[in-house]
Amino acid sequence: MPDKRTHRGPHPEDADLFAPSAWPRLREAVADFSWLLSRGYADKSALKLVGDRFALTERQRMAVMRCAASDFALARRQKHQVTSGELRGQPLSLDGYNALTTIEAALAGGVIIEGRDGCYRDLASMHGTFRKVSETVPAITLLSELLAALAVSRCVWYLDRPVSNSGRLKQMILELADERGGDWQVELAQNPDAILSEADDIVATADSVILDRCDRWFNLAREAVTTSLPDTRVVDLSRPAR
Repeated sequence: MPDKRTHRGPHPEDADLFAPSAWPRLREAVADFSWLLSRGYADKSALKLVGDRFALTERQRMAVMRCAASDFALARRQKHQVTSGELRGQPLSLDGYNALTTIEAALAGGVIIEGRDGCYRDLASMHGTFRKVSETVPAITLLSELLAALAVSRCVWYLDRPVSNSGRLKQMILELADERGGDWQVELAQNPDAILSEADDIVATADSVILDRCDRWFNLAREAVTTSLPDTRVVDLSRPAR
């Protein structure tokens, strides 16, 4: 069935699945899953164990998976994270879809989850195809304004070549950059994760695979939401259940 979405907004069940009454259970699930990861349990089996224990839906399990991190991974991410002040005059490598879809979701009123590592993530999925939505241009514009304010020297967007419509998104990004005078490049890569994991530049991403390998990273999506979209519905799953 063709993807006919015009917004990157919330799932119809999100109001119930991520209501404040569900937060304690979700936080406990993140804590338990992180504990199992810290002790070498495989992701898939650990998530099933935790999900079954707390009777989580598939969407809630996705949130728990995206928010959890082993103690080792958490310590490494904290050690390699840079602050906004450290970006001034520095080149930035941007995990394009990772940042863009989170900002789109925030603009559309979707649920944004805060993980154990402090990263903001969305619950959207593209299934191999990127579809422009009403929030796409505003999201790119917001990012351009933020990157200008952060005074990065240049920005290279990396988009997944296998994702359909990446070429169209590349053209859209470059046209907006030209209008706003930003020094942006857009690269279509077969495997952006591998490139960003080995990048010499600071990397803007919330992708756990990249965070666990890259040398320096910046929490761009969180910076964008906290500075420009204060009314975003953020579900904080970073804190232990009480």
